[in-house]
Amino acid sequence: MAVDVIMPQMGESIFEGTITKWLKKAGDKIERDEPLFEISTDKVDAEIPSPSGGVLKEIKVSEGQTVPIQTVVAIIEADGVAAQSAAPAAVKSHAAPSASSGDKSVAPANAPTIAQPAAKPEAKSAPSPDVAAQKPVVSASGEKVRSSPLVRRIARENDVDLTQVPGSGAGGRVSKRDILAAVEGGASSAAPPRTGPAPARPSAPPPAAGGASASAVLENAVPREKMYFGHYEVQPMSVMRQRIAEHMVLSKRVSPHVYSVDEVNVSGIAAIRAKMKTKFEETTGTKLTFMPFFVRAAVEGLRAFPTVNSSVDGTNIILHKECNIGVAVALDWGLIVPVIKNAEEKNFLGLARAMNDLAERARAKKLKPEEVAEGTFAITNPGVFGGLFGLPVINQPNVAILGLGTIEKRPVVIDDAIAIRSMVYLTLSYDHRVVDGAVAHQFMGKVKHTLENWTESIL
Repeated sequence: MAVDVIMPQMGESIFEGTITKWLKKAGDKIERDEPLFEISTDKVDAEIPSPSGGVLKEIKVSEGQTVPIQTVVAIIEADGVAAQSAAPAAVKSHAAPSASSGDKSVAPANAPTIAQPAAKPEAKSAPSPDVAAQKPVVSASGEKVRSSPLVRRIARENDVDLTQVPGSGAGGRVSKRDILAAVEGGASSAAPPRTGPAPARPSAPPPAAGGASASAVLENAVPREKMYFGHYEVQPMSVMRQRIAEHMVLSKRVSPHVYSVDEVNVSGIAAIRAKMKTKFEETTGTKLTFMPFFVRAAVEGLRAFPTVNSSVDGTNIILHKECNIGVAVALDWGLIVPVIKNAEEKNFLGLARAMNDLAERARAKKLKPEEVAEGTFAITNPGVFGGLFGLPVINQPNVAILGLGTIEKRPVVIDDAIAIRSMVYLTLSYDHRVVDGAVAHQFMGKVKHTLENWTESIL
């Protein structure tokens, strides 16, 4: 019995996916629910299990290709066991009932994108961009313009009339590449790659089908003849890297970034961690890191200054009631920002478990689309790699992101005496459309006070 393997829908706002790797080749034996291939979407990277046991008879879509959901990507000759010609149940359960991914998402891109949070009842007059983006665009002739919620959101934010943007996708669908090209230069579609002037100079690798405009952005910024010289190797961007590029460029274009830096004495929490980390792991089965301390302090700051926990919808500011904290996770193949939902309701142990669980599943490509969606604030930790401090790019549609530097012992002045203390630099990148410098520094002051005067029990 032949069983079709289809491109699953990894979230209700996802309409296509890119096959990044086949884990089996034609002719291989495969068990039901055994990982068959890896995909990348606007929200997550994931391993897709086989819907049936048997032999992989044919691979219809090769690595690097982007196809719409429900496309047959392979055929399995089943073992005579009842099999389904549909997406695996495990994958179906991943479909997110939440709002669609915008720029955060990021999914980021893959740079990981993260979905625009939905407005709460108190903000009914200010619907979120993604809620509005779910509504189809209709031309003057009454014909619907085929596009994704992400494309419609970008069009709304940049006042682009989608009915005037010819689509290059299947059936005239307006792709992300089309709308970004229209935003950049007023063009109706992305410009084709230019050819290098010297025959010995290779042309840049083409973008993946339906994929990013990162190469177009680079070409517009730097003449091609100045990119290729000497000895070099050309490596095409992965799908995730293309999404990261899109997400970062869009964030810098949308949000006027301003930065505030503060120095915090974390000797107290360093002592708590040194004293309790063995007992904490033995008691809870969870490693004790510094991150739960910083997340808890950030939550206290967001409660005190809710403007930092907001997003922008046109001329409306959406103040989110939940503190959904995205924590950036560095992967060998890129970056993703899983979200701790309702962090304000969790105690220290709950935060520690949630973070460790999300990070482990991110590295194993086991995240669900809804777990990288609806973040209201983000934290990134370049300090774990030894960085003194950084100036992170805001994770859209948030209005702020907190960067953590490395924790190291430094001489400081305390009560007119020089002492050695564990110190860390914190950086807040914020959107000056919404957050003023006074609010940003008050927020940082609250975070600093919480960390330097820690009172919460960790067990």
